[in-house]
This record gives sequence, C-alpha cells and structure tokens, in this order.
Amino acid sequence: MTRLIVVTHPNLMAGGTPTHLPPDTARPELDDPDAEIIEVVAAHPDSSLGWAVLAEQALARQALDADVAAYAYARTGYHRGLDALRRAGWRGSGPVPWEHEPNRGFLRALWALSVAAGRIDDDVERDRCAQFLRESSASAYAALSGQ
Repeated sequence: MTRLIVVTHPNLMAGGTPTHLPPDTARPELDDPDAEIIEVVAAHPDSSLGWAVLAEQALARQALDADVAAYAYARTGYHRGLDALRRAGWRGSGPVPWEHEPNRGFLRALWALSVAAGRIDDDVERDRCAQFLRESSASAYAALSGQ
C-alpha cells in the first residue's frame, strides 16, 4: 500500500549548506567480511553505520523480535548520527547528501528506523522518518526505498 504524505510545513532541509560528516571510524572494521558486527559496534558505539548495519541485519530476519531489535538499533544509530551532524555544524536544517559516503550511516539508520517503525505499527514514526529522509536527501530516499 502506497501512502501519500502531505507536507503542511516548509521543507526545512531544502536550503542551506550541505552537511558532510567526517569518516566513520568503524568503517574499516565494518568492511571486513570476517568482522563480528556486534563486536565492532561495541568497540565503536558512536558509529551510526554500525548501528544501521545491525538494524538492517535484524530487519532481514523478518520476525517480530528482530523488528523490535531493529527499531532499537536504528534509533540508536539515528541519534548518534544527529549528534555527529550537530558536531559537523548542522543546525536542524539543510541537506545531508547521500553522495557524501560518511553521511550514509546516518541516512541508512534513518531509513531502517522508518522500516522498523512500520513493522511494529508505529505509523507516525514511520512516516516522520521517511519524510525526514526525503527532505534530507532525495537520492538517499530513492536508493534506500527503491523508488
């Protein structure tokens, strides 16, 4: 079922200077195919990418307990990403480009949070996160949602 979301407020993300996060310190370990992701995240709890990967793995299991875990992982990655964005100068508005690879951990966590929220019937959170992603980076929304 496709939902139409009507925006009744201005897009706060459309204007302004794009925010570029610094490289994720966990990235080299996350790229290692032999790495235990849970151990990498425990060693790098500030890594939005690590939390996003955990959420995506949980979502792939397609079970209620995994969906709830995915929601928690994704929410943690989302909040860690917001912290990093603020440290990088983001003030609650302006684009967060998908094209800048270090931004992808935050954007993936935001999408995973939207998906997990939908799976546990938190439609308000699902729609809010999907809208936030679309407004932050239309290309991230297209890449992650398949649209």
